[in-house]
Amino acid sequence: MSVATQTKLRTEHIKPKIGSRILNSKEELLSGDLADEIREEFEARGVIVIPGIHFTEDEQITFTKTLGQYASENPDGSVSKITLDVKENPSAAEYLKGSLYWHIDGTRNEVPILASLLSCKVPSPKGTGNTGFSNTYAAYEALSDADKAKYDDMKVLHAPWASLFYYEPEPPLAKIKGMQAIGEKVLPLVWEHKSGRKSLVLGCTAHHVLDVDHMESAQIIHGLREWATGPDFTYSHEWEPGDLVMWDNTGTMHRAEWYDPNCGRMMLRTKLEGEEPWTL
Repeated sequence: MSVATQTKLRTEHIKPKIGSRILNSKEELLSGDLADEIREEFEARGVIVIPGIHFTEDEQITFTKTLGQYASENPDGSVSKITLDVKENPSAAEYLKGSLYWHIDGTRNEVPILASLLSCKVPSPKGTGNTGFSNTYAAYEALSDADKAKYDDMKVLHAPWASLFYYEPEPPLAKIKGMQAIGEKVLPLVWEHKSGRKSLVLGCTAHHVLDVDHMESAQIIHGLREWATGPDFTYSHEWEPGDLVMWDNTGTMHRAEWYDPNCGRMMLRTKLEGEEPWTL
């Protein structure tokens, strides 16, 4: 009598402190049998790359649903187009300009999304359009004990309108007011998760550290971002058609690296609902 062979997750590390590739077949991934192992690998490594998997839109949604609660961005539950091309993405291309700078998604929400899954349909020309990732768990863990003690209780005001000045230094007042209407939120500089691990909460939405001199505040925010985006904690993914990359939004930062908005670059995104509120 034959005994069914249990499917095992096949992975390889990309860098010591960030990123794993998953090498399983499409059938194995869509079955859901590997979901628990993928979730463990995803939290431990921050970024998961599934090269050349070529999911259809429906398959990407199905795979996303094996990992948690699907967070639909569209009323019909479809995937979202991610591109700076105004013709393809008229409602969000302007807002997505902020995605060219290090950030965490959902800093104004009570519960940030758990993960984003991005698949490549059309890459940009070689040398442009990579997506960069920073493991903010690893960056925190590598701080000195003195720095951990200094930063652990700090709070930071995060505001999407702060990101506007990264790509438009002299915006008109109407645009500032429009971005400010999105909202803002005070968040911990160091997020202690329900797992007990801690991660840094940084990015272009970070406006200032509360109860700290403005010069010191700028040095803290930008100094820690420089630390967390150093080579030990980061990975830049060069896209090929069919690649899927997912990342732990609660323990990483990410950014799109510059590309020509008219080059045709097209990504499709799905998300997982958040499972853990911010804790102050």
